[in-house]
Amino acid sequence: MVIAVPPHTTSNAARPKKFEEEELLLTGSEAIAHALRLADVDIVGAYPIRPYDAVMQAVAAMIADGKMDCEYIVAEGEHSQFELVKHASAVGARSFVGSSGVGWFYAFEAIAVTAGLRLPVVANVGNRALDDPGAFGVEHNDALAVRDLGWLMTWVETGQEAFDAAVIAYKVAEDPRVMLPCAVSTDGAFLTHSQHLVKIPPREVVEQFLPKYDLGDRLFHPDNPITIAPQVDQDWLTEIRKQNDAAMRRAPDVIREAYREYYELTGRQREPFVEEYMTDDADYVLVGQGTIAMPGRVIVRRLREQGHKVGFARLKWFRPFPADEIVERLGRFKGVGIIDRDYSFGSPHHGGVLFTEFRAAFYDSPKRPAMINIIGGLGGREFTAADGQEMFNLLQQATAGELKTNVHWIGVRE
Repeated sequence: MVIAVPPHTTSNAARPKKFEEEELLLTGSEAIAHALRLADVDIVGAYPIRPYDAVMQAVAAMIADGKMDCEYIVAEGEHSQFELVKHASAVGARSFVGSSGVGWFYAFEAIAVTAGLRLPVVANVGNRALDDPGAFGVEHNDALAVRDLGWLMTWVETGQEAFDAAVIAYKVAEDPRVMLPCAVSTDGAFLTHSQHLVKIPPREVVEQFLPKYDLGDRLFHPDNPITIAPQVDQDWLTEIRKQNDAAMRRAPDVIREAYREYYELTGRQREPFVEEYMTDDADYVLVGQGTIAMPGRVIVRRLREQGHKVGFARLKWFRPFPADEIVERLGRFKGVGIIDRDYSFGSPHHGGVLFTEFRAAFYDSPKRPAMINIIGGLGGREFTAADGQEMFNLLQQATAGELKTNVHWIGVRE
């Protein structure tokens, strides 16, 4: 029997371009390095920690080969690494930094201050499980730990998207309406070190898309005397926090504009927030972020062959969280299964971070599908076809009201 499978609901089909692109076989980390080269980054703060370190290695090689010109500083640790790009950003230098796992945590003080000062540093988080116990495989808890600090946060799936998202991140972060730091998350090993065919546009195309970095009257310079990081105490702290809130609220429109412009220019990245797969006639949908989309789509195709009406949706931006768009687009399904490659101990329902955010988004909506949480793939464990079948069975049972709990850890050995 041949199963008629609907196409993608949201297509990223390329538009005709007026320029030739170079196609290279690159890892996700190398793709980001090429984005930094074309974005004309002024300073890179580097410190080796796996798996993000592949970016700094690729940048170092480009500098050594005369293909990239930037200030490349290897710090003695992650805290100094993030501090130096924070200060560089304040004086008008387009800055890049990155880390993974506990290294991201070691820089936490600087990470918090960078957001508080609204300095548009772009960082790569090569997602990695937190120690102890140690693991080099992917989890999302490292990046997600800053979700309440004022960082823009996006997850990417492929090497091509890693390149595109890094360029777009500077466009959004440095927009005068936003001026917030941005974390581009790449799943450790699955993306940081796996190779993809990546199309690299000419430099003049990126320059057309990405304006020069301009802090305006916030530039820290002798000719522009301003105060950086004042001790304001209770007198002004509330007002400053409210300004950051206003910037984050403006970010969704800026993101939409940036993606629209990038798509018109390159034919890629049409969908800014939620990308759907085989959902046109679906009754159920599985949702995840990052490289979980790869096995997710395979799982959906297997289930479709069995005659099940199920699709997949990938969340691309976590902060700002696109609550309105999620409710509008996913509220039409009977059941939604949220896949978390993270955990949030003690949270409502003892679920993952994504699950808690999705439930909150749907709280005021009259259209509330049955919703379950799948926690799995921790430490880089693979998702299998059998896991997908179990996810779907649980989702069907939840929709029928047959489950006593809505959070399920999958693939756990007894």
